[in-house]
Amino acid sequence: MPESITQLNHQTPLQPLAPGVYIVGAGPGDPDLLTVKAQKLLMQADVILFADSLVPRQILQLCRPEAEIIHTANKTLEEILPVMVEKVRSQQSVVRLQSGDPSLYSAIHEQMQALAAANIPFEVIPGISAFQAAAAKLKVELTVPGLVQTIILSRISGRTEVPAREELASLAAHQASLCLYLSARHVEVAQNQLLEHYPDETPVAICFRLGWSDEKILLVTLDKMASVTQQENLIRTTLYVISPALGVAKARSRLYHPEHTHLFRPAPWGSSTSSP
Repeated sequence: MPESITQLNHQTPLQPLAPGVYIVGAGPGDPDLLTVKAQKLLMQADVILFADSLVPRQILQLCRPEAEIIHTANKTLEEILPVMVEKVRSQQSVVRLQSGDPSLYSAIHEQMQALAAANIPFEVIPGISAFQAAAAKLKVELTVPGLVQTIILSRISGRTEVPAREELASLAAHQASLCLYLSARHVEVAQNQLLEHYPDETPVAICFRLGWSDEKILLVTLDKMASVTQQENLIRTTLYVISPALGVAKARSRLYHPEHTHLFRPAPWGSSTSSP
């Protein structure tokens, strides 16, 4: 794999970028949720390859007026990759602007492999994922002491098959906070598999286009997840959060409990209390 761009580029912020591809996570939609690094890259880059079906156009307001904007919603990787390679070889910097966080369902695996094979330097800049934005909007913590301590990020099988060992019904057996991506078109199947292990009354947040101007968040019980999705005609850009943490839960973390001692908060002199 080629040397990282960070190692190649020692210039101060807002100076010309080193030629290369910067795969930037745009987050769920709200431009204010971009990382500072993502904002700086957008302000510096020569070329922006823009996933226009998934990323709001407002984010492009950060780009330089002279930056070349290339829409990619109607293009395949075989059309996108040569553009990135040609631009970098002509000493230009390219931002590949993707929705959410690049580590989740972003199809960057094959892009990185192809860039490495072409000896094109690239860097990946993380973004906020929809499940994080959903928790913030809902004002909940998805790991509540004594209730749930695991978060599962998954999807149901569709055009992209899920390995048998990761089938939704088996994941549901954990009754963890389960965040379901890319599943609105198969919501009835998903609901039936979830109901094999979660109670009917388990809270579900149906989150449509988080961070966009037409954002919609609906709180329902699990047995209503499919019917509400269909009533609202939600077929894409929808995240489901299935979790007991969405309900009313009285719990307290040990971290700030007066009985919990640690290196920075030792027990009072003579106390027998010890850190668990």
